[in-house]
Amino acid sequence: MRVLVYGAGVLGSYLAHALVRGGNDVTMLARGRRVDELQNDGLVIRHYFQLRTTVDKVSVIRDLQPEDVYDLIFVVMKYPDFQAVLPVLAANHSGHVVIVGNNASPAEMLSYLEDNSPVEKKVAFAFQSSAGWRENGKIISVRGPKVQIAVGGLGEELSWRPLIEQAFVKTQYKLTYYKDMDEWLNSHMIMILPLNFIAPVSGGNLREAARNKKLLNQVIDAIDEGHQVLESLGYTVMPASQPQLARDKRKLLYIGLKIILATPFGRILLSDKAVSADEMSALNHAFNELKQRANIPTPNWDKFQKYAPNLQD
Repeated sequence: MRVLVYGAGVLGSYLAHALVRGGNDVTMLARGRRVDELQNDGLVIRHYFQLRTTVDKVSVIRDLQPEDVYDLIFVVMKYPDFQAVLPVLAANHSGHVVIVGNNASPAEMLSYLEDNSPVEKKVAFAFQSSAGWRENGKIISVRGPKVQIAVGGLGEELSWRPLIEQAFVKTQYKLTYYKDMDEWLNSHMIMILPLNFIAPVSGGNLREAARNKKLLNQVIDAIDEGHQVLESLGYTVMPASQPQLARDKRKLLYIGLKIILATPFGRILLSDKAVSADEMSALNHAFNELKQRANIPTPNWDKFQKYAPNLQD
């Protein structure tokens, strides 16, 4: 398949690596110094837990022209950056697009692409479970042996699901399909935002935060408040087991938080290297809009926002 990965950051780079190794004809769209890195050195990824480094040769472009047609385009970037690329995607004549990453406004993106494209656009939304950071021209990828990717449409089954599956057939990805990714993405946002309040609230000392019983219970309470906001607005929290973690299985979630914060793996995932403050701020802004619509009290979430000014609106 002829595939474009639009975005050459941490997640886009690993996705491109997997698709190349899966036998696809992969092009990456990159900007600035990243173009030179990819053209001169190839796609270099240090697989953190696998203790190995891979190098892949990929085609690289700086801009997407309307006549550049691909079987499938994956747009992989931070949530605040999606808006700037929508006009370029709309003008392009490719018919199948998967927008990958945290996303608080998928419906608006879908409407824009459908209303402004000269060709029929089939659009899906996805989230892949990997992390990492950039270091000296290479990507440090933090992942398990199989990368999970949630993918789906907005309230309807994907009629073109076989095309997505074809791209991943020879990769180490596990695809899970959801009918409404708007609900999935909002549910994911509710889980990650309180976790990312921990570092600023604890002064960056995550090992100390793991021993702070009051802080961990406040995180759990904030997660539950977030679920209540979604439920009051008619959202179905996904997966269905998620809200029960903060309610019926609170002790299990508490132990899980301690492990996350006490281990190197957890501290990597919540460190400044692996977390974008701009993205968390944009997602927090989106949650505040949901909270205003719900008009229900969220005292623990409000306390976190007070002590984490870098994540406020």
